[in-house]
Amino acid sequence: MNQYTGPAVDERTVRAAIDLASRAPSVHNSQPWRWVVGPRSVHLYADLRRWLPATDADGRDMALSCGAVLHHLRVALSAAGLAAEVHRLPNPDEGDHLAAVTLRAAKGTGAVAEADLGLAIAISERRTDRRRYGSWDVPSAFVDEMVARAAEQGAVLRVVSDGYSRRVLLGAIRDAARIQESDPRYRAETAAWTGMAVDGLGVPPRNLLRDPVGTGGDTARRFTPGTLDQGPGPDGEGAGDGALLLVLGTASDDTLSQLRAGEAASAVMLHATRLGLATCPLSQPLEVGETRIVVRDRVLGGTLSPQLVLRVGWAPGGKPLPATPRRAVDDTIERMPR
Repeated sequence: MNQYTGPAVDERTVRAAIDLASRAPSVHNSQPWRWVVGPRSVHLYADLRRWLPATDADGRDMALSCGAVLHHLRVALSAAGLAAEVHRLPNPDEGDHLAAVTLRAAKGTGAVAEADLGLAIAISERRTDRRRYGSWDVPSAFVDEMVARAAEQGAVLRVVSDGYSRRVLLGAIRDAARIQESDPRYRAETAAWTGMAVDGLGVPPRNLLRDPVGTGGDTARRFTPGTLDQGPGPDGEGAGDGALLLVLGTASDDTLSQLRAGEAASAVMLHATRLGLATCPLSQPLEVGETRIVVRDRVLGGTLSPQLVLRVGWAPGGKPLPATPRRAVDDTIERMPR
């Protein structure tokens, strides 16, 4: 890896970018990442202390979560006028070292691209919205843009549009829930991470549905009941769910593919937020081996390795959802020894 030896970048700017990046979505809001910061670089590590082994036995969700925060960091650095060169999996001997990001001041820092600023704003606005979505169609032009954003990050976004594939996918979600909920370790882990928030981790009641069964087709994971009501959709309907279901896939199924899929998920959800759409990542059907195979073979036709399902649509009206808590940024950063 080439080392940049130019001037050190401003430490406060890097810290602010990491703070903004920490708004990235993660499984159960576990935030399974840590940073090692040098004068000209930022290194992303998986934080194994926040791995959820009963939910995420093979670490797939952890890699996806870290991919999402890596993309968030790239957006935040760009908006701050810093150029970032990303080296993924830079050290084969350290499996938890997921990325090394070398930094330098971007040319023309006085004119940060409007798109970067828009995405940076979307980071603060995006929420995981588990409520029922309205029945209005997501415009095909919006879908095409989301597909393009995923492709830019090295992943493929497939729309689950036909009735058969949608029924299969919803069945896989229900089957995965049944299998996981039969495991007492999973139930204990889910209870520990949802329905409360401790030290900025976990999902508090205000972000969880009062009805734990979930939204249309039982797509939402059955968490501890919260205080969030479904409410009517934006078109005034009180039943059904008009969400568009999308599957994010990659050609391979290794750690690098999962990391890139997390970056793609971030790019898609931030772009959807800019378009005024609500989003909710669904990892449950891909956490169970047999239902992941069903999604791969019967929804994707065996052509891709599924990494994440996304619900996208028009959210109910009313007050915006509150943000979920985050760890203090200084608790996630270590300084590189000089």
